[in-house]
Amino acid sequence: MIKTNDWFEVSPIGDLLVRGAHLQPTRDAVVFPAQKRSYRQLCDNAIQVARGLMALGIRPGEHVGLISANSPEFIEGFLGASMLGCVVVPINARHKAIEIGFIIQNANLVALLTTAEGNEYTNFTQLISDALPSLAEAADPAQLNLPEAPRLRCTVLLKGADRPGFLCRSRFDRLAASVSKDAVHQARLRVRIRDLALLVYTSGTTANPKGCMLTHEAIVRGSVQRARSRFATCEHDVAWNPGPLFHIAALAPFLGVLGTLGTYLTDTYFEPGRAIALMEKERATMAWPWFPAIVQGVLDHPSFDSDKLSSLRKIMLIGPSALVKRVQTTFPKAETFQACGMTETAGIFALTDENETAEQCATSQGQPAVGMEVRITSLDHEGDAEPGEVGEILVRGYCLMEGYYRDPEKTAATLDKDGWLHTGDLYLRREDGSLVFNGRLKDMLKVGGENVAAIEIESFLCEHPCVAIAEVVGKPDPRLDEVPVAFVELRPGKQAAEQELIEFCRGRIASFKVPRAIVFIEPGQWPMSATKVNKRALRSMLEERLVS
Repeated sequence: MIKTNDWFEVSPIGDLLVRGAHLQPTRDAVVFPAQKRSYRQLCDNAIQVARGLMALGIRPGEHVGLISANSPEFIEGFLGASMLGCVVVPINARHKAIEIGFIIQNANLVALLTTAEGNEYTNFTQLISDALPSLAEAADPAQLNLPEAPRLRCTVLLKGADRPGFLCRSRFDRLAASVSKDAVHQARLRVRIRDLALLVYTSGTTANPKGCMLTHEAIVRGSVQRARSRFATCEHDVAWNPGPLFHIAALAPFLGVLGTLGTYLTDTYFEPGRAIALMEKERATMAWPWFPAIVQGVLDHPSFDSDKLSSLRKIMLIGPSALVKRVQTTFPKAETFQACGMTETAGIFALTDENETAEQCATSQGQPAVGMEVRITSLDHEGDAEPGEVGEILVRGYCLMEGYYRDPEKTAATLDKDGWLHTGDLYLRREDGSLVFNGRLKDMLKVGGENVAAIEIESFLCEHPCVAIAEVVGKPDPRLDEVPVAFVELRPGKQAAEQELIEFCRGRIASFKVPRAIVFIEPGQWPMSATKVNKRALRSMLEERLVS
């Protein structure tokens, strides 16, 4: 719903931080369980990173890679490079050496920032060294000349030391001392909102990830507007988001919090007990659990007590209606949102409206965000779909990517001449205007000639009182082409047999949609791709079961 008091405040990313440091210098900007940064500290530390990059010869417009777990150093590296006017390339911390090597080369990185600690869960320096075999023998990590990455000039530790091939933090800081803070601010004030800010690689059905080019306007404009007018609960909001900051589902909300002078709660990894304790201690007002695995982890943890999280007033998640209704019942004083978004749209492009009923919020992904346009096109390519008809959703507006980096062919196949992004996502538009997600265009099963959206079966299985998470993939079938198989995680303390879940479906959904088999997955054992279950890995697991 359009409101006359809606407006945008758009600035480059670096300006958000400088503004916060001047208006709320002592307020916590980011809080981890064991450490925090005020707006002034975060700004000073980001400027220090920018000074170090300038001392290494990095200039505005060049591409700077960043790979680590969530940490103050990750945030400072991201903001410091942004202040300088560099294009930041956040790399998925789950990637392996071959994927990291591809991104370093494909993204034309000139610098790569990472961290090293004795107790690190992931050895990032080893992964990078595996991706760049000649790095460990480099004479000087500040002046690289690697045959496998000819553009890469330096590899820097924002935290840690004594890793062959990497510039340690103490030397980086000594180099930074040769550059004035004024030089950083001079560069920051030259950054335009239509300059590229981010190159975010997103995985898909292709062999290699694709780099989405996002401007400062694309990532800042909607994130700050929604944080100010849609997600705000008070003058000082405290928002919890457990997602990895290399992912748009965490990075965009973080910038929204920064732009509204809020406090952002996160952690180096997600563990439900730690997350609950952090939200309780810091009196979180907004929560972004996003995906079912995270929501279930929190709600089913032994230490969970909704009364201790009574400060929550807004909760954003995406999941089956049964899970959303459970959250609504658990937190009756909080508004529960759903939304739809993707990396190519710099995050959210539609979300539920504050005037929608609880039922509408539980069963749809809302309506186009302020300033955005959507269309749903018929799958038979005969124009727009009718209300209630499933089709591909197209998106147009300020938040769209500029294209895929160094890939004009995929860009042309995704962005048409009229500016519409062809998302590959299936939606229907109800009579009330709400958008309902129906899966991926390529996540459709073809069962005996019938199109079946995997999400339809998944949502139905989640109605069973014992089912926490369900993911459906197709199994090859000589007669029907393929048939559905469900991977299921049960709720803690609940038991259900394979045949029980199959019988739960039989007679209540079309016979061709009934799963032919159920594969049970233990909590924490799902193959993940950043924040989502990796269905390609599930298909591989299914193939292995069929062979063995």
